[in-house]
Amino acid sequence: MLHLFQNPISPSSLPRKFTCPFHYTPHPLCITAAQEVQAYLSTQKQWEGELKEGKMFGVLIVRSATGDTGYLAAFSGILAGSNVHPYFVPPVYDLLQPEGFFKIEEENISAINREIKKLEESDEYLALQQKSAATVAEAEHALATAKALLKIAQEERQRRRNQHPHAAELAAMTAESQFQKAEYKRLQHSWKERIASVKEETERFTKKIEDLKAERKNRSSALQQKLFKQFRMLNHRGEARDLCDIFAGTVQKTPPAGAGECAAPKLLQYAYQHGLEPVAMAEFWWGASPKTEIRHHGYYYPACKGKCEPILRHMLQGLDVEDNPLQENACPDTEPEIVYEDEWLAVVNKPAGLLSVPGKGDACSVGQWATRRYREATGPLIVHRLDMATSGLLLIAKTKEVHQNLQAQFKNRTVKKRYIALLDGLIPHDKGIISLPLCPDPLDRPRQIVNEEYGKPAVTEYKVLSRQANRTRIAFYPLTGRTHQLRVHAAHPLGLNCPIVGDSLYGKASGRLYLHAEFIEFTHPATNQTVSLEKPAEF
Repeated sequence: MLHLFQNPISPSSLPRKFTCPFHYTPHPLCITAAQEVQAYLSTQKQWEGELKEGKMFGVLIVRSATGDTGYLAAFSGILAGSNVHPYFVPPVYDLLQPEGFFKIEEENISAINREIKKLEESDEYLALQQKSAATVAEAEHALATAKALLKIAQEERQRRRNQHPHAAELAAMTAESQFQKAEYKRLQHSWKERIASVKEETERFTKKIEDLKAERKNRSSALQQKLFKQFRMLNHRGEARDLCDIFAGTVQKTPPAGAGECAAPKLLQYAYQHGLEPVAMAEFWWGASPKTEIRHHGYYYPACKGKCEPILRHMLQGLDVEDNPLQENACPDTEPEIVYEDEWLAVVNKPAGLLSVPGKGDACSVGQWATRRYREATGPLIVHRLDMATSGLLLIAKTKEVHQNLQAQFKNRTVKKRYIALLDGLIPHDKGIISLPLCPDPLDRPRQIVNEEYGKPAVTEYKVLSRQANRTRIAFYPLTGRTHQLRVHAAHPLGLNCPIVGDSLYGKASGRLYLHAEFIEFTHPATNQTVSLEKPAEF
């Protein structure tokens, strides 16, 4: 599984520390290794159809005990129905072993599924469901008819009472009313018994189906737990922990489906098992993008947070790993630039790399800066937010009332905004509207995904400003304010399919994210005048 480089590798060309898997620029050796893997993939015609649909691959640069430098390759999940292929490292645990407990129990669960389907689709069960529905409908019709007749009789008796009949006739009408009401109750009881009888027959099937579903759930859960116990992940110190133990200390508590089957854990596990020293690692996507999350052909991506981060934090222990720049507490060299200010509010130009509001760590933010500067301010200061990587105009309120007024303007979508961005690629249309609902990726925050079922509406207008050297300069006009809205709408295949230059989450990392909020227009809460401000992008 160890692939040696054709040309000798100088020790000076190796990275000083191991790649941080959660945020990195691929090392040149990783790029060379990835290119060799991609060349190999291009020769595997039997996988051509599956590869077009998209899959994550990974490379791990390693040194052997004899000092040779080479690389290992892996794929995430299953390829062509198998976990094991020449050229790629094997899985940590091969759940597809024909005689293994997983395949045997999986077949038992599949048998339960077949039994459930057989019961749900049986002629007897379908006939009972139809009979039950028909009986209920018939009962409703019969009782409604009887109730209508009761009302007619009641109105007729009232008409006769208005004619002042003698006592005997009044008594007869009372007896008639009591009899008719009793008859209606007997009819209700009769239909209730008929419905219960039919439902009882139907419930014999329903209970059996529910019992089978409960058994399926319990067996599936037990199987997952047993499977996760087989994934005993090593670290550089030689310590092993299974997935259940690793995830027990996380917020999610239990491992998600597919944990341990991604490329990165496979690569490190094989290296540790065979005495190979990990040097650098990178993962790349090959093929079409999935429908929800954003993946571009040939782009490199950091390890996901939900499945891989807890595993890799264990597996990397003992290695000298680069610091994660996303967790550094350094502040940008520049403070926000005041673009407009009066006694009620201020508008600042936020530099890229500065948070809008304080985060979990100690990183600086515009909110902290504003608190120090405007000590007499009341209520919240920051009215809206920009991503840390985004630069541009940000509103600050100096009083609670101004803050409430401005936030109401944002909520009512009366605030006008314009963003400028550079896109990695050429946009065919000069203008248009993107409407893709967004929600957080539960397994890879802070990424957002497109989801028609759970996503919130997100709408962006755009206008191309210029095209040059495979770059598009574009103006975005967001009509909603979802997290990462412009970044996802730019990068997603159903959007513009061109990531913003420098977008480390949805495209390729660079010196900065080339996205800038250059224009904002709002109604001044105190003067009721329209305020229009512009700060051109520096790129």
